[in-house]
Amino acid sequence: MSESSASALPSGRPRRQSFIHPENLSLDSTCFSSPPVDFLQELPSYQSIARKRTNILSRDKQSGTLLKPTDSFSSQLEEGIPENLNSQSIRKYALNISEKRRLRDIQETQMKYLSEWDQWKRYSSKSWKRFIEKAREMTTHLELWRKDIRDIEGKFGSGIQSYFSFLRFLVLLNVVIFLIIFMLVLLPVLLTEYKITNSSFVFIPSKAMDIQCTVYPISSSGLIYFYTYIIDLLSGTGFLEETSLFYGHYTIYGVKFQNFTYDLPLAYLLSTVAYLALSLLWIVKRSVEGFKVNLIRSEEHFQSYCNKVFAAWDFCITNRSVAELKHSSLRYELRVDLEEERIRQKIAERTSEETIRIYSLRLFLNCIVLAVLAACFYAIYRATIFSQEHMKKEIDQMVFGENLLILYLPSIVITLANFITPMIFARIIHYEDYSPGFEIRLTILRCVFMRLATICVLVFTLGSKITSCDNNSCELCGYNQKLYPCWETQVGQEMYKLMIFDLIITLAMTLFVDFPRKLLVTYCSSWKLLQCWGQQEFSIPDNVLGIVYGQTICWIGAFFSPLLPAVATLKFIIIFYVKEMSLLHTCRPSPRQFRASNSNFFFPLVLLIGLCLAIIPLTISLAHIPSSKACGPFTNFNTTWEVVPSTVGTFPSSLQSLLRGVTSEAFAVPFFMIICLVMFYFIALAGAHKKVVIQLREQLSLESRDKRYLIQKLTEAQRDVRK
Repeated sequence: MSESSASALPSGRPRRQSFIHPENLSLDSTCFSSPPVDFLQELPSYQSIARKRTNILSRDKQSGTLLKPTDSFSSQLEEGIPENLNSQSIRKYALNISEKRRLRDIQETQMKYLSEWDQWKRYSSKSWKRFIEKAREMTTHLELWRKDIRDIEGKFGSGIQSYFSFLRFLVLLNVVIFLIIFMLVLLPVLLTEYKITNSSFVFIPSKAMDIQCTVYPISSSGLIYFYTYIIDLLSGTGFLEETSLFYGHYTIYGVKFQNFTYDLPLAYLLSTVAYLALSLLWIVKRSVEGFKVNLIRSEEHFQSYCNKVFAAWDFCITNRSVAELKHSSLRYELRVDLEEERIRQKIAERTSEETIRIYSLRLFLNCIVLAVLAACFYAIYRATIFSQEHMKKEIDQMVFGENLLILYLPSIVITLANFITPMIFARIIHYEDYSPGFEIRLTILRCVFMRLATICVLVFTLGSKITSCDNNSCELCGYNQKLYPCWETQVGQEMYKLMIFDLIITLAMTLFVDFPRKLLVTYCSSWKLLQCWGQQEFSIPDNVLGIVYGQTICWIGAFFSPLLPAVATLKFIIIFYVKEMSLLHTCRPSPRQFRASNSNFFFPLVLLIGLCLAIIPLTISLAHIPSSKACGPFTNFNTTWEVVPSTVGTFPSSLQSLLRGVTSEAFAVPFFMIICLVMFYFIALAGAHKKVVIQLREQLSLESRDKRYLIQKLTEAQRDVRK
């Protein structure tokens, strides 16, 4: 640059512009009137801004308004940061050390002219921020499995690390759910049962009902074989049925302390609502954090390509073999992008006949998928019906294997369906002519629906069996009391069996399939068939679907089995160490790796789907199916939800009127309108932010054009000098 151009720039002022705030930029006439060098007017960014300024000026002249003159751009450059020193930390600015020190000196100088009260507020704010930072640093050292997860991240990358972090999140979630149920339901009962406090049980008052509805035979008569305890432990029957593990143990109305009576039915229902609401809020919080990153990454194909080329490397990797795997994964992603671009071009060039043919084929294949799902659901339905009809058979009339097979028949059918259907879906998707990325997402979506819908089918089958009777015998109690004297406990036993069987399958697959497969591939390398077979891949989506399946079982079963979250916590802890051992010694990472940004959005999204599917059968059970008259805290209520209006009826009349007003249409309609207005406001705000993002992208594009233009001018100048 010439000396005249250098002198035209303001001296003694910082030339870094990374800290300029958008609100400090204005279309000032002095910014464009006298550029220091004539050829700078030829820059693409200058011409673009000049055109925009011309359009704005012409529009303002037509409307009768003019832009007000503002300070020069250089003065805004100087004043941009000191105005915000009070609200933001100097660390957040992208400046070098000398400039940060200068800003710190300005900040200390400003402190001298503040009042004592303002100085005290400033110092207290800084001290509080330092305390929060130190507390966060200390809490990071108390994280569960911190060292193990960091080792996994260093050896296999952030994609697999995100799976184990997600597993840790589920452990913490189940611990919190267990604490909620323990504090609201189990603790008052234990304090009274073991005489720790001066309290007593308030038993359920007798109500006019048939004596047959109150009969609840727990243990069977006759000789008890040695393997009966094993069956009871695996199925939740026998001695476990009488413990705090299941719903039928809490057949009391409340706990009477010195000054008040603890309403156990209301606390039991509130604990269910509390853990569902907590799970929803916690999952939404995690999914929103991942959605922001995922939305940015999926905005443009060119941006995705640049991210893969320049920013896709995982610097947490320290293992050479994993680095080679990451290289192959990046090559695979680039090939997928090229394949998707090829398919987009192919779609654009399709004729109408080809379009009709491919859509007809997809319709036919989706009918096959629906037929497979229907067959699986019907098999689960028949297995559940058969198991429920034959599980009351006396133990002495069957052998050990037959009894266990009948008890676990629904769980076995569900596991087989979850094992077979993904292979069928993966085979069908190849003929539907989708892009590779969409193939993976659609296959995962089908598998998610399959895994989670099987649980709902089981619960709805049990519900239909509970409410259906022969010879109108349901009119007496409202449900099939002959087969289900305490149907809540028996539903809890089914959820308990699903949980235990899923853990058994996970352990069996690792010990008896993955480990022998690793030995055969390692020590029988001369066999080409085994080498083609290879080691078991550690597929992140399949493993995530497995633990989401277990968590959905926990959400449904926690009402019928209050200690099931504790069982789920132990199960996930065991799965963590089993999967870690499997990853380190018997499996190899999948070449189709998940990025951590994708995982942080995909995992909570699948978990949110599981929570929504769990709420549906729970709501139907609480609101529509009559509660058992032989066990549980709701024996005097027709349904579980009736405890809420019954409790509201004990409130003062003014509070009852307030609650009726809040739940009436007169309150709901204005509230809905206000919510709609707030939603429209945020939609408009999101649209404004989107426009700002588009402008910033255009600015980045113009800056790249400016660089190319300046390089071209520099090259021409060098050629002129050489001549």
